[in-house]
Amino acid sequence: MPRTVFVTGAAGFIGSHVSEALLARGDRVFGFDNFDPFYDRRIKERNLAPLSAHPTFSFVEGDIRDASALARWGEGIHPDALIHLAAKAGVRPSVADPVGYADVNVHGTIRMLEWARERRVPKVLFASSSSVYGGNTKVPFSEDDFVDHPVSPYAATKKAGELLCHTYCHLYGMNVAALRFFTVYGPRQRPEMAIRKFTRRILDGKVIDLYGDGSSRRDYTYIEDIVSGVLGALTAPPGYRIYNLGESATISLADLVARIEKACGKAAVRRFTPPQPGDVPVTFADISRARNEIGYDPHTSIARGITLFVDWYRKQATAEAGL
Repeated sequence: MPRTVFVTGAAGFIGSHVSEALLARGDRVFGFDNFDPFYDRRIKERNLAPLSAHPTFSFVEGDIRDASALARWGEGIHPDALIHLAAKAGVRPSVADPVGYADVNVHGTIRMLEWARERRVPKVLFASSSSVYGGNTKVPFSEDDFVDHPVSPYAATKKAGELLCHTYCHLYGMNVAALRFFTVYGPRQRPEMAIRKFTRRILDGKVIDLYGDGSSRRDYTYIEDIVSGVLGALTAPPGYRIYNLGESATISLADLVARIEKACGKAAVRRFTPPQPGDVPVTFADISRARNEIGYDPHTSIARGITLFVDWYRKQATAEAGL
């Protein structure tokens, strides 16, 4: 049966893909986004354009901290689910702006939980992050691991969001799933994220900065796999649940660049720089809980995902050059 799903951050990278998948399966989607100037508004407008052409998609531009804007969002419509993806993103920028990140990611999240409580929303999904694991050395990371030592303001705000979700579940009986995303990449990826930035600079013949010695490892997760996990979490067991959504495989920074070089057919010009504050040496997801409870089954290898991304990026760059 079609559902009515409300999605914050609907014009962003993950939000636009999630909204697209919901519409494709017949759901009605209400989107919300504030077009934060973190990157060019036109990128989000391009993400939003195909969604806006869909007859069962509605959209409100607004800030998740603005109670009056939220009151207008889908007024009179009963939601079947809220997918809360809106946030200030990125570990390194959060080090420069901890107050701004706390304001949006903590204040904004409690606003959304209040919105959901007042409307008696049956299911809430909260976009958390693998960054909550901090510098944990035990791998792979499990949802039951100790995560009280975040190493960036961004990670701390995501941990705070999880705690708020747990509190609302405990006090008000809300059903909430916190989704710990592991380095998502793919078409529409934000411009400052590593894979897109490296691809752009390699193709343009410019230097790429590599933080550290290239040995840091990440669990990169293709956007289609993340979307499948988000949709699966809509059927998560009741109560409060946490799920790792990763590929459950790691690749070093050095090997990642080599993969991008191969897909681009061009060598990178590397410049090694010191590790950045807030960076962690490894991320690696144990996804057994997500497999067992929500049917999560990622299948896009990093080799295939990089090829798909570079193909998309070339087409995107050609289209933009013709504007």
